[in-house]
Amino acid sequence: MDIYNLISFFGIFMLMAFAWACSADRRMMNWRCIATGAGMQLVLGAVVFRAPGSTAAFLWVNGLAVKVLGAATAGQKFLFGPLAAEPATTTASGEPSVGFILAIQALPIIVFVAALMGLLYYWGIMQVIIRAFARLFTRLMGISGAESLCAASNIFVGIESATTIRPYLARMTRSEFCTILAAGMATVASSTLGLYVLFLGKAFPTIAGHLISASIMSAPAAIVMSKILVPEDGQPLTLGQKVELAYERESSAIESIINGAMAGVKLLVGVCALLIAFLGLIALADLALGQANLSLTMLLGKVMWPFAVVIGVPPGDATAAGAMLGERLIATEVPAYMHLAQAIGDGSLAHPRSPVIIAYALCGFAHVASMAIFVGGIAALVPERRKDVAAVGPRALLAATLACFMTGAVAGTWFHAAETVIRTSG
Repeated sequence: MDIYNLISFFGIFMLMAFAWACSADRRMMNWRCIATGAGMQLVLGAVVFRAPGSTAAFLWVNGLAVKVLGAATAGQKFLFGPLAAEPATTTASGEPSVGFILAIQALPIIVFVAALMGLLYYWGIMQVIIRAFARLFTRLMGISGAESLCAASNIFVGIESATTIRPYLARMTRSEFCTILAAGMATVASSTLGLYVLFLGKAFPTIAGHLISASIMSAPAAIVMSKILVPEDGQPLTLGQKVELAYERESSAIESIINGAMAGVKLLVGVCALLIAFLGLIALADLALGQANLSLTMLLGKVMWPFAVVIGVPPGDATAAGAMLGERLIATEVPAYMHLAQAIGDGSLAHPRSPVIIAYALCGFAHVASMAIFVGGIAALVPERRKDVAAVGPRALLAATLACFMTGAVAGTWFHAAETVIRTSG
């Protein structure tokens, strides 16, 4: 380990200390949950980066994800023809690409992956995986079965994960609400994960494997940070209990694909709407701040700079890292990942550890728009608890943000330059 690995390691505890300083009740800490969650993250990081044989397994998972996403582009190429061709390439008929178009070349992947996830749910595959993670969280971290199940679901899906515990929402504690909100914002849905892979695939060939591991690692981190910020002061209904998914199975595989695709279309439209709205508002803010030779990205970059350093980004790259982390907070992770791909491509990140840490730290829905979506979605399912859900929303966003940073710090703790060179050349 070098000095930056140690900085990342101690950064994990500095992030938890920051959360403790912001806690609603500093005397009510669930130390078992906190210690176990941090330990789970470190073990998962060690498996990904250091365990014997992990390189081969990592590359296999990454290669499989890349092949699946490669097949996913068949539909959009059929629909959009040369518009869907990758930049600097030609189509099968010899027509040149028109360059990168986000709405045509990247966003349609959301529809395909959502349909695939619908099919995996119909076959019962996702339920087995989610139940395994939920049991792990419940037994090791000592939290309720309902919040464990929702956190496990959020590793693979988005706001719809709340429907898996709908029968328990009305009687949840405020701490449980904070946990399920934080878990939703700290992780990413499989459908959007594919989108990030398309952004970064050429500049960072093993990004698929890294993002899969990042989303898994952020689930226990979200539980840890939420329990620090909003400690449990009640008696959860399902504490230590096994909870079954509230899932209505479609009548056929075809129906599951159709329903999944339609859900993907709604998500795609939502992403487009958020990008149009927030990027426009940021441009408007920059127009006003420009009178003082400032920009919103610059200001947020300065705010996030200390966090970038704490999680192990070398100081020379911390300004750029801080700008991306700040951009994610207000403009979603989509433009932030696009700027990361650009930074890797033009070599503006000087240290090889920086892209890895930033990629892990950005892997989550921890932004203002997502908070509104998750709070609104859960409040719609249980309107009688709307006030409680809204009250913990800002703390859940802070917990999710710190959880993503914690995941970046874990990646920085186990980062090894020689190993990464092997993987990125694969």
